[in-house]
Amino acid sequence: MERMNNTPPNNAQIPVPGPVTIVVPVYQERDSLPKLYEELLPVLNALPEKSEVLFVDDGSTDGSFDYLEELHGRDARIRALRFRRNMGKAVGLSAGFEHAKGEIIVTMDGDLQDDPADIQALLTAIADGADLACGWKYQGKGPANKSLPSRFFNFVTSRVTGIKLHDMNCPLKAYRREVIEEIDVYGDLHRFIPVLAHQRGFVLKEVKVQNRPRQFGTSKFGIERFTRGFFDLMTVFLLTRYAQRPLHFFGTLALLTGLIGTMSIAGLMAYTKLTLGSMDWRATPSRPLFFIGLLAIMLAFQFFSIGLIGELLTKFFHRSQRNAPIKHVIE
Repeated sequence: MERMNNTPPNNAQIPVPGPVTIVVPVYQERDSLPKLYEELLPVLNALPEKSEVLFVDDGSTDGSFDYLEELHGRDARIRALRFRRNMGKAVGLSAGFEHAKGEIIVTMDGDLQDDPADIQALLTAIADGADLACGWKYQGKGPANKSLPSRFFNFVTSRVTGIKLHDMNCPLKAYRREVIEEIDVYGDLHRFIPVLAHQRGFVLKEVKVQNRPRQFGTSKFGIERFTRGFFDLMTVFLLTRYAQRPLHFFGTLALLTGLIGTMSIAGLMAYTKLTLGSMDWRATPSRPLFFIGLLAIMLAFQFFSIGLIGELLTKFFHRSQRNAPIKHVIE
């Protein structure tokens, strides 16, 4: 059966350099989708032709995809992907990026906490020269059990990465296509896309956006997201600072632990000499400080070995990529 296309005419009121794809990961958001579509319509009507909204159903079981199929039948600008099971937000975003047709990609959540009206400000920042426009929920993120951990997370991330953003984890963002084509999002690294983009030299701009209360359902994220966020932060730190020189990082750890071990054993020997008047070699190995020092020296050799292996892997990787095109050259 031929699908009816009830697409309203585009007014192209938002100045952007090409079609826009709005990527919306959803999981158990059937109740939110009708209102979200109504709020997205004015935005879609103001975008250039061939713009679209791409929903990524992350294994919902509440009928979300059935409603998205219905929307697609009424409006050809609505498309949807469906996962067999829940795969996580990073996988959903990666799939959305892969299937997006627009030159500009906007990401937002499907729980109505992001206001589609703020998309215009993000696209204006892109039109003004930014490669990545990041939303900043400047009015906070609700109750203290959410806002305080978020502030702590953003503070630590800013200190570790050197990126001065108020809201690193805001889902409302706009990207030029070349940004998503260069960044590989896996695990939970979607939180750190601005860091990865900045490391590659893309221009970032922060835009104030609204933070609305959740109207339906409950949050899909628990306390474990903070522990995952810490480990992902360490991953990003290594990728952005030491990906090309791993021996510098692990070599520094080796020097520190080796120095601690050497000083521990030397201090124990000096203490034995001063207190006993002579070196009692038989008593020295039985002291806990001797084993701590020995363990630190062994750990230093382990760190150095890991760094050396990392350097060898980096060298072979660059040799295999020698004839690959260099994406950093933009003009």
